Amino acid sequence: MASIARKNLLEDIPRFLVAQAGIVFAVSLVTIQLGILRGFTRSTSLLIDQSTADIWISSEEILHFELTQPIPAERLAQAQEMEGVARAEAIALYSGRWRSPSGKIAPSRIIGYNPEGQLFRLWNMLEGDQLDLKQPQTVAVDESNLSTLEIEALGDEASINSIAVRLAGITRGTQSIVSSLFLFTSLENAKVYAAGGLTSTVRCTPDETGSVSCTTVFERVQDNLGGEDETITPEIELEPLNITDPISYVLIQAEPGQDIADLQQRLEAEMPDIRAHTREELSTLTRNHWQNSTGVGFILGLGATVGVVVGIVVVGQILYSSVSDHLREFGTLKAMGASDWVIYSIIIEQAMWMAVLGYIPSMALCLGLGAWTFATQGIIILITPIMGVGIFGLTVAMCVGSALFAIQKVTRVDPAIVFKA
Repeated sequence: MASIARKNLLEDIPRFLVAQAGIVFAVSLVTIQLGILRGFTRSTSLLIDQSTADIWISSEEILHFELTQPIPAERLAQAQEMEGVARAEAIALYSGRWRSPSGKIAPSRIIGYNPEGQLFRLWNMLEGDQLDLKQPQTVAVDESNLSTLEIEALGDEASINSIAVRLAGITRGTQSIVSSLFLFTSLENAKVYAAGGLTSTVRCTPDETGSVSCTTVFERVQDNLGGEDETITPEIELEPLNITDPISYVLIQAEPGQDIADLQQRLEAEMPDIRAHTREELSTLTRNHWQNSTGVGFILGLGATVGVVVGIVVVGQILYSSVSDHLREFGTLKAMGASDWVIYSIIIEQAMWMAVLGYIPSMALCLGLGAWTFATQGIIILITPIMGVGIFGLTVAMCVGSALFAIQKVTRVDPAIVFKA
């Protein structure tokens, strides 16, 4: 009976190719949509997942990784003194305005960290050394951003917030899809870039109780409003962080044997204005925000659903047409005493062949497209082996489900059709 299924399938080659094209389109659409969704959510927490920290300390006012209130660097010193803490390191996030050598500007995210640290380090460093970021006015960028930043090689110069910078490192796979351009540098450099082109003024005012409260106000100087005549500061002197400098996170490595949940509670009790997350908790918080709160997950999921519907319609139409063309053959089988299940198995096998022959080129196409987008755009279309197995199961279900339309038609075939003219 298997030969009947293959014969029906290959009898009309043009129709077979059209059907396979429809399946390839549908499966590719589903795979790419799901791959983009998984790659998108993974990229939003990329920096968190690549760290080796057990606990991330943030402000209690945090929405996701890149949207959190700053905390004073004093929290780093406090964490280092806590019992059960083996190591603590800081990460600071700032916004910046990148100005390329041609004068073009681009939004950027300055990420300051300790290049000599252990809890957060750049991975896939293609060129340069992380320790070079300790030098004044240096940055490392992802290779996918080089063209946007209009720089090409180590040593190329540009500016961030009116501070001259030099490219000291090139990485791969370190850029989030949804973020501004990541610029990695040391904490000391990040502090300077964040305040570039600004002047600070301390303003103190007495309150009703007679005490004086002071705040530091940052203002951009008139010569550095960001126009074409922006004044670039050629050289700077780095200063270490002091306890009042704003940072974004304190990364904690617990001592061996330390209960992580207990350490989280003690950190939050000691510093009431912070939240202590495990790496997985902060990663999940960030992914859930982008997937559920921005509508991106809904849009990509809708695209995948459209792909499934298209596949069902195409396969169902082709199988229905094929069965209609072979009603007399099916009637002959029934007249010979073949059971309904034998008839059904022919149609289902035909659908299975269509699923397999459509899945293989679709997956090859998607894997190739994913490799190309990552190499040229830095965009991850994440297709894992488990996801591949799931897509195959979905393809088989889609094709077999489509076969139900054809089965419904052949069920009503009268064996007497064989004797009709």
